[in-house]
Amino acid sequence: MTDLATLLEVGGPVAALGGGAAYARTRHPGVYWSTVGLPVSTARLLGSYSSVMEACGLTVTPSRVRVLAVKATTRREVRPVPPRRGIIRPTTTGLRLRLRLAPGQEPADVAASAERLRHAWGVHAVYVTPVKPGVIDLRLVGFDVLRKVRMPRKLPAGLLKVPVALREDATVFVRDYRTVPHGLTLGATLSGKSMYLRHLIAGLARQPVALVGIDCKRGVELAPFAARLSALATDPEQAAELLPVLIEEMEDRYDLVKARQGIAPNTPDEEITSDIWGLPEHERPVPVVLFVDEVAELFLVATKKDEQRRDEMVTQLIRLAQLGRAAGIYLEICGQRFGAELGKGATMLRAQLTGRVCHRVNDEASAKMALGDIAPEAVTAACAIAPEQPGLAVIGDASGGWSRVRTPYLSLAEAAETCHASAHLVPDLPALQPFRPAVPVRPVKSPAPVVRPQPTAG
Repeated sequence: MTDLATLLEVGGPVAALGGGAAYARTRHPGVYWSTVGLPVSTARLLGSYSSVMEACGLTVTPSRVRVLAVKATTRREVRPVPPRRGIIRPTTTGLRLRLRLAPGQEPADVAASAERLRHAWGVHAVYVTPVKPGVIDLRLVGFDVLRKVRMPRKLPAGLLKVPVALREDATVFVRDYRTVPHGLTLGATLSGKSMYLRHLIAGLARQPVALVGIDCKRGVELAPFAARLSALATDPEQAAELLPVLIEEMEDRYDLVKARQGIAPNTPDEEITSDIWGLPEHERPVPVVLFVDEVAELFLVATKKDEQRRDEMVTQLIRLAQLGRAAGIYLEICGQRFGAELGKGATMLRAQLTGRVCHRVNDEASAKMALGDIAPEAVTAACAIAPEQPGLAVIGDASGGWSRVRTPYLSLAEAAETCHASAHLVPDLPALQPFRPAVPVRPVKSPAPVVRPQPTAG
């Protein structure tokens, strides 16, 4: 009986702790990492750093001076030299440490051994980021941060910068229109493409920016944000009227830049290297972001007359993509497919869209349309996205770099409420006033009385 009581006293708490740790690891990986994973991985890293680096081939032969110094001062064996390790900095999602590479090493050597380091130190993933020649940042991620996305409390901020998703290395993906002016977002139905668009609009709604939308699905995607939109076209006919107005607005802004900087009025727009950001703030036109949802609807034609209208709209989109950045006009093109089969000008327009975001697609060809010409190795990652992971996407740019990201959940009601709350930020652009969408009037709720009135005795 005494042995049984002792077993219960000792084994009970141990079983409870083990069960709690297993539950936290499955349901709350962040809590598990902070309480269990962080100290265990730190101890593994500190205790096995030199041996792991040697096993991974990340050590070099010590210099002659070092060999002589070791032999003169101690009798221990002279071992190969690993990269010099900096201070370990714990984070809510993993560990960070800075390494100074040994002579003859490069960041690619460490990146090639990232999978080995991950298993040796018991973490979810290891990422290598060059800082400067000979110095790299080693980021260890303790758990799958894309399974349940939680954005950091402190997010990057700035004009035309929108923190829209979380990368797989636990850093924030910021859609920066000043750096990457035009983007292409592809994704099948229920892939999370609309969620990505909501985050962009909700983030830009709080900034002094003009938002323009073309939604050929009768406005079902963009109409909830009408309170913050400066213009909205809900069919190809309206889009054919709106795009020439944007072209004219772009040309007026070029004339403003010419007049301010003394450029000859007859200088072609293509030869102007300056932009609106060189103008004084009080003279600078407000930036314009054009969202095009289901771009294929602009390319589809049924008659000869529709074909002529299609060619005109595609030409205008290409002009905006080629010249709009300097005039402060940016494009965000969305669709399920975007290839040469859409028609004349599709490939040329896609070539102007630097930023690429590919959600789950229905076939490999669609992934190649988005990423094949800038990061061919990312096509396989895009095709591997499962339907059970909406919002997961692969992003890439013209530099060839790519990574997986996932947008957190944002309900349509929350995004629409953000647009209503920031409706006062809609800029005054007279040229776009005829295209301003109608905003339904919300019923005013009368506040309930503090004291319920009582009937008087007659």
